[in-house]
Order: sequence, then C-alpha cells, then structure tokens
Amino acid sequence: MAEQPTYRKRGKDELARRVAQDIHDGAYVNLGIGMPTLVANHLPPGLEVVLHSENGILGMGPAPEAGHEDYDLTNAGKQPVTLLPGGAFFHHADSFAMMRGGHLDICVLGAFQVSATGDLANWSTGEPGAIPAVGGAMDLAIGAKQTWIMMDLLTKQGASKLVERCTYPLTGIGCVKRVYTDLATFACTPQGLQLIDTVEGLSLAALEDIVGLPIAPLTPPAS
Repeated sequence: MAEQPTYRKRGKDELARRVAQDIHDGAYVNLGIGMPTLVANHLPPGLEVVLHSENGILGMGPAPEAGHEDYDLTNAGKQPVTLLPGGAFFHHADSFAMMRGGHLDICVLGAFQVSATGDLANWSTGEPGAIPAVGGAMDLAIGAKQTWIMMDLLTKQGASKLVERCTYPLTGIGCVKRVYTDLATFACTPQGLQLIDTVEGLSLAALEDIVGLPIAPLTPPAS
C-alpha cells in the first residue's frame, strides 16, 4: 500500500503571519472578529498599514501586553487593542461610511462557508440561538476593495468549508478574492478555485480529495 503523505497544519499564528505577508504597504485594512485579529500581531516591521475597526477606530496596533489592557479601548469584538501614533476615533456612522464607500483596501473575515466562486456565508448556520443579524459583515464583504477569508479548511466534523455552493445564509455574492486556511491558500475566481500555496507535503491531488472540488494551479502549466 502506498505511503500516506505527511504534512503539518498551520497554527493560528502561522496562518496570521501568512495573511500579513500579502498585505501591501499603505493599505487600509479591517480585521474581522476572531482569528483575523491575530494578523495585527504579525505585520512586518516597517510596513505602514492602517488598521480599521468597525466601532470607529483607525490606526490600531497589535494586542496589548498582558496586564496593560485598557478596556475603554477595544475593537468591534470587544477585545482590548492598542492605538498607534496618529490613530483616531470617530462615530459609528462614519466608520460604516468608510466601509460602504470603498475606502478599505482589504478586509479579512472568518467564514462558515465559501463557495468556489467567492460567495460568502459567515454570519449564521441557521442553528437555534444563532446570532440574529448579519451586522457589519455584509458592508465589509461588499464594500472593501478585496475580501479575504481566514479560517480552518475543515469543520470539527471534517467537512470542507470550501464548497461548490453555500448552504448557509449568504453574506455576499462573489465577493471573496482569497481564502487563507490551515492547509492551503486559494484564489476564488468565476471559474472556480485556484491554488496559491499549500503546506509542505500536501499535494494538489490530496488537497482536491480533502476539499471535494477541482482546484486549478494559479498559473496553469505550459502545454
């Protein structure tokens, strides 16, 4: 019997570092609630990135050191944050005007499901007791110039969160450009998924078996 390939999943901080390396200098970026907030801790030194929070902050820094939290200074997920020199606070309505007006270069969100063509479902699984409203996720997903997803590739039950068609309530249609996961990074295109990279030891064929969908190389081989 053929030997099974071995590979190691990216940890949460490793995944956050992978996302951070693709953020360009001078970008205005919103980091969604949950795992995406870790990206702030891994932005390369010397890179000027202005972090936005839905509750009315521009210029957030990394998470504060333990014991130095200021709970009057929190992000949209009620986590304590720091403020860099030049940072600003403003009204919630102004924050949403930034989100809806196309002023954010990138938003990084979590997801329950993403379709191969970039549809996003990240606010409800339809289960009893689920969050009752989509909140600002819809504004971010559609309003940002690029929407990136950061998530584990598989559910706790082992099902792929990358699907042919979302079965959960949609947040946005065709809005996701990239998906960063613990096993691989993907581009979502009108033609379906394209592979950007995988963890060491994981082949494209094995990844297709895991996801259950065809995945094209980002640059098709020459004929």
